[in-house]
Amino acid sequence: MSIMVILMFAILAACGGKGNQNFLSSSEPRRIEILVLGHESEHHNSEKLMMYLQTPLFQKGINLTYTTDVADLNSTKLNNYDGLMIYANHDEITTEQESALKSYIESGKALIPIHSASFCFRNSDWFVEAVGGQFSTHGTGDFTATIVNADHPVMNGISEFETWDETYVHSQVNPDMTVLMERVDDKGKEPYTWVREQGKGRVFYTAYGHNEKTWEKKEFQELIANGILWAVGDDVNELLAEYNIPQPQFEDADIPNYERKDPAPRYQLPLSPEESMKLVQVPVGFELELFASEPMIINPIAFAWDERGRLFVIETTDYPNEIRKEGGDDKIKILEDTNGDGKADKVTIFAEGLNIPTSIMAVNGGMLISMAPDFVFLKDTDGDDVADVQEVVMTGWGKFDTHAGPSNLKYGFDNKIWGVLGYSGFNGEVSGKKFNFSQGVYRFTPTWENMEFLGRTSNNTWGLGFSEDFETFISTANGQHSVYLAMETKYAKRTVYRGTPNTATGIDTHYDMPHLTPYLRQVDWHGSYTAAAGHNLYTARNFPKEYWNQMAFVAEPTGRVLHNSQIIEEGSGYREKNAFNILASSDEWFSPVHAEVGPDGSLWVADWYNFIIQHNPTPRGFENGEGNAYINPLRDRQHGRIYRLTYKGNDSSETFDLKDADGDELLAALQSDNMFWRLTAQRLIVETQNMDVLEGLYEIVNNQNVDEVGLNAPAINALWALHGLGVLDGNNANAQQVVEKALTHPSAAVRKNAVRVIPKNQAALDAILAANLMEDANLQTRKNAIVAVSEMPTSADVSKKLLAISENKDNANDEFLPQAIFAAALTHPTAFEGREVAPKSEADSLMSVADRIAKSLVTESYTLSQRNALLFPPDPTGKEMTIEMEVSPGREALDGVMVAQGNGTNGYSLYVYKDALHFAVAQDGDVKIISSRKNLPSERFLVKAMLMADGSMALMIDGNEVAKGKTKGLFTGPLSPENVRVGQFDSNNKVGDYEGNWRFSGRIGNDSSLELKKATAPQGGMAVSSIEQSVEVVKNGLVTLTAIPHEMSFDKSSFIVNAGSKLVVDFNNPDFVQHNLVIGAIGSLEKIGQAVDQMAQDLTGMDKSFIPSISEVLASTSLVFPNSTDTIIMTVPSQKGDYPFVCTLPNHWKQMNGIMKVI
Repeated sequence: MSIMVILMFAILAACGGKGNQNFLSSSEPRRIEILVLGHESEHHNSEKLMMYLQTPLFQKGINLTYTTDVADLNSTKLNNYDGLMIYANHDEITTEQESALKSYIESGKALIPIHSASFCFRNSDWFVEAVGGQFSTHGTGDFTATIVNADHPVMNGISEFETWDETYVHSQVNPDMTVLMERVDDKGKEPYTWVREQGKGRVFYTAYGHNEKTWEKKEFQELIANGILWAVGDDVNELLAEYNIPQPQFEDADIPNYERKDPAPRYQLPLSPEESMKLVQVPVGFELELFASEPMIINPIAFAWDERGRLFVIETTDYPNEIRKEGGDDKIKILEDTNGDGKADKVTIFAEGLNIPTSIMAVNGGMLISMAPDFVFLKDTDGDDVADVQEVVMTGWGKFDTHAGPSNLKYGFDNKIWGVLGYSGFNGEVSGKKFNFSQGVYRFTPTWENMEFLGRTSNNTWGLGFSEDFETFISTANGQHSVYLAMETKYAKRTVYRGTPNTATGIDTHYDMPHLTPYLRQVDWHGSYTAAAGHNLYTARNFPKEYWNQMAFVAEPTGRVLHNSQIIEEGSGYREKNAFNILASSDEWFSPVHAEVGPDGSLWVADWYNFIIQHNPTPRGFENGEGNAYINPLRDRQHGRIYRLTYKGNDSSETFDLKDADGDELLAALQSDNMFWRLTAQRLIVETQNMDVLEGLYEIVNNQNVDEVGLNAPAINALWALHGLGVLDGNNANAQQVVEKALTHPSAAVRKNAVRVIPKNQAALDAILAANLMEDANLQTRKNAIVAVSEMPTSADVSKKLLAISENKDNANDEFLPQAIFAAALTHPTAFEGREVAPKSEADSLMSVADRIAKSLVTESYTLSQRNALLFPPDPTGKEMTIEMEVSPGREALDGVMVAQGNGTNGYSLYVYKDALHFAVAQDGDVKIISSRKNLPSERFLVKAMLMADGSMALMIDGNEVAKGKTKGLFTGPLSPENVRVGQFDSNNKVGDYEGNWRFSGRIGNDSSLELKKATAPQGGMAVSSIEQSVEVVKNGLVTLTAIPHEMSFDKSSFIVNAGSKLVVDFNNPDFVQHNLVIGAIGSLEKIGQAVDQMAQDLTGMDKSFIPSISEVLASTSLVFPNSTDTIIMTVPSQKGDYPFVCTLPNHWKQMNGIMKVI
């Protein structure tokens, strides 16, 4: 097998480009290409301000490509652009960069310095001379620069305009210039816009442009466009003119005007594929190729390839509203290029009669599709490429909203099937176990068993992607287009003190969505991501190095873009950086919905090609269909395209046909430079349980080579192939030895995957300790090692190590490592037990990780919520229990189960029955119930129920003991069913003495909790602590506000309350997007709205439920998910007046508001 290893080394060593290349044609018609050099600073926010220019300039045939890296000032990069625009504050330039830039400009290229660019590169006399001057000082103010040379081509059609801007004064002014505009004040005339020639090149400069007050002005945008067109020269302008950019045609139609734009949107007629492609910006050096289009394919929503590399595409004309109980009009088509010209010329209908399939993947010799309410396995058994097996393998997937169901099925490195899900949810049974979850990521085995819910996302979800080192990324539709699954949620089933149970966390760093269409039509999250789909990374080696294993592609069809989300390692997690778009269009039909690296290493894109993308909320005057999308006759069922984006600087990846492949062929594919082939080979090795490849897998894992981005990707797939073959169960010494050696591999990515697959035995634990992986220099490897030992035999040595690393500042400051250490400490607790926790006088925020863990080991705390069930129910075995609940009566008398776990043999419940409060504990069939007197408070009250180590039971209302009793003691084992039922009734598992089948009729507040504590010896009886009331009681003041589905409004525009009274506001959200409810101070709507707009740019906005931390916010709910409720309990202010109530999600606040009138 040594030949195989040599082959892999060659692949690792050779995956680069063909050398320096110039892709810019000097003869073929094309667009103008401009490189824009910005910077990372938010002062002169170049990233944000560029978005003001890119759309209007694109309409004129000018493509802008953004960078902040001064190292891009090299001849290879520069020569692929017609000009360089600079808007930044870079102080210095190296000699090599200056030489490259000088040669570039003076050879005939364009230099377009804007505003602060005249203060860049102050160490270069050449640059200052080329620009024509250097910034010296400035004031600020409103002014109008005067046109002094109206006849110059740059000034053609330009009018003078007033703006607020910095009033630049320049020094070192080069007299060799033509001044076009001057700023005139009492100190004289200052050149403000000029042009000049530098060698054979041209320079256009304007001092305008401090912030958006200038950049948003049409006159400024026209000035910059004219400056570029002049500076690039006549030859380039001729190429642009010959390119013949299509001009779409528009007509009037009934189009939703969500943003109430004036003029209202008009209907664009569709374009041919060739015309549409001319309205797509493609990166320099890349080529967009049409693989298939209508009528061959219509409405493609997802695709996948089989082991032969053939493309299977889902065509769904039923989406979104044609819900059928039987049959359907949708198909799965195999599209093949049989003559090698790069275009599909053969179509085979693999399956038909389907109804809204949303995802497809190859597995078990066939294709698995998600088609709510079912997952269906399709297989051709007779070789005619038509599925003659159609087997429902799983059911329970919600279909009440077709854009919120299951999607993005993928074969994972761990040899399981992964997918994501929106708010339509899953409520079904897998392997005899019931599941009910929504909005998140899940997995199960290829035998359709062992379902696991791995992480909850913040909103509707339709994107999933794996990196080459098996990190998992997700995109959600609304306002959080990049999410990282830091660890499986099971490692946060108990949360470290001051931690969070959510392990799927948003990593996106920008709200704004770069786009090129001037006619953006969005339901909400205006100007941002509101229909984000997909999160596949670039996982081959055809594209330039900056794409390898770090560029994710997020489709956003409402913006007509395929976004570049650059994934950057940060601590034990990642952050996303705005790398603008790999594809963006001004064609209002261009609708990328799926993008993935194909067998050839190119990026394949499904273009839904539809003018109507929006699903819901329902615009005024429209109705919803059965798929919960608004009905619109303009939804198209005649178009669709499949594109292939290739890079001209490299050859395509080697492709394989792995149908019936032998071991050597599979091992060769496992060493491909393309993750598609590596995963496919891995899958086939595992599916066939091919033990003949073991020695070859060992050789691949043992190879110590590392590529240019720190990976040995074949070794990672080989590790997981070993895992899938079942030889890493501790019984195969050779396999275990290979994996233990991989723990010290020079690639951190190999080390962290080795620790994931290694057996959970003592030998593996010893190897992890010997390799010191819990202190690995790479924090992701460190994190994986720590969570791995959480599932290994209990060890005092490991506990000591955990205590030591918990004091490490890098670990303490990391977003995920404290939780990982706590998860391990639950298995290895001895070093933390008995630790003297920091005194109570010390702020919680100053507690060390070790103290937080010590506190968390003693006490478990769980939030009780009717909206969010506990993913991992607690085990009360041997633990004292304290239940605290905030209760408010509703319109009906209080009645029902507040919280329960277990059953009538072993379990507990807290409930209201016949106007009394009851606490029941059942142990081995013996049920003890303690009860309050009747006549419960008619206002808000606080309940506390306790079970202590000696079996003492207590029940309190507002801190006053109302009942006590005694049972056998603490629970001696886990409860079944294990789920904690909050406000719900389970007639099959009743705990207590009551009749009826009801849910709790009142409201349960956000501060309700269940606390479990390790038992301590009783100290002469039970001490009952009081509960302080955080707000005053509510008296006869109950208001219900409801979000009107699809209308972005409340059902009440106002309500009246008495000053100083007690108020309960129930907020119901039957809508299909998230909302919240905020009550603000008098006249505060605009200030709250402005604060929300700022929060939209904040990474933590979603985590804060988009509720601003300002004094004007008087009360609020949390983020309320679809079909959920929340409650505000407050004292009405004593000052009379109009108090706004509002939903503060981005862009909601302007429409969704009302008035609370205080009298």
